[in-house]
Amino acid sequence: MLDSILGSLKVVALATKTDFRSVTSREVALFEGPMGWGEFSPFLEYSYEESIPWLLSALEAAYAKTPPLNRSVIEVNATMPAIDNPDEIAEILSAFDGACVVKIKVGGDTKADLARIACVRELRPEAKIRIDVNGLWSVDQAHAFLDQVGEIEYVEQPCSTIEELRELKKRTKVKISGDEIIRKAKNPFAIDLSGAIDILMLKVAPLGGINRAIEIAQHHQLPVAVSSALESAVGISHGLKLAAALPHLDFACGLGTGALLAVDVAALPIINGVIEVRDIEPDAGALIKYAASNERLNWWKNRIRMTWSAGAQVIAKERGWTT
Repeated sequence: MLDSILGSLKVVALATKTDFRSVTSREVALFEGPMGWGEFSPFLEYSYEESIPWLLSALEAAYAKTPPLNRSVIEVNATMPAIDNPDEIAEILSAFDGACVVKIKVGGDTKADLARIACVRELRPEAKIRIDVNGLWSVDQAHAFLDQVGEIEYVEQPCSTIEELRELKKRTKVKISGDEIIRKAKNPFAIDLSGAIDILMLKVAPLGGINRAIEIAQHHQLPVAVSSALESAVGISHGLKLAAALPHLDFACGLGTGALLAVDVAALPIINGVIEVRDIEPDAGALIKYAASNERLNWWKNRIRMTWSAGAQVIAKERGWTT
């Protein structure tokens, strides 16, 4: 299996429209299997051990059947990076056709964060607002900000630890969503989320694939939303399948982030606030046009070998994917 993966591997570098959490070019590795294309794209700083779920998700996409789907289109939210220029904010929003929900990145300068939210509200007055903190606040900082921000749908990962989230939940009526607390856990099934969060954020690649993400959702029995990790259209298509396979989908999903890329390997458009759930095959011309250097291709091949040896091989064999 490993030889097959490496033999079909394509690595592309996809420019972003703006600085997104210090990312201006997204490198992704793509490979083809009997069931379609998989994407392996853990961020560059992730260790081999941290990258194991990402490789398992890609293997599932390429070598396993998709579970039954319950919906054919997925409502998506707009995603607003931590930018401050009103014209740039308007330009980003315009890329999310018909989105009725906007997720806004915050957690830096409070004045700038509040101004960004106010700008989005002025441009999309009917839209629901959710904010994403990536665990950057203390309990006191979170409480103070939530007192100022006005009505929002929920706050995503305001603090980094379970204990902090529980304390904050006692002090605010704003719903809390958990992201990093789940996807960075060594064992997402072992975490006690009671009294800490109201909503579970699922991301297909960091959680090890569609089936494992569904199992995590079933275990915790919380309302869920699905989001992306700034993947290409290939990776996003598997996030869409996760959202489509869930028995219940309670919120618009953060799966429109392809709109933040200046280029992509395939078209996956947002139309009237939704994206169609379908298989994606990368465009052959795009794979050539946006191909990374041979040096980067070899770097990604080595990363896959090391992630495979670090534990992905054993789990893939247990799941019956090895050939």
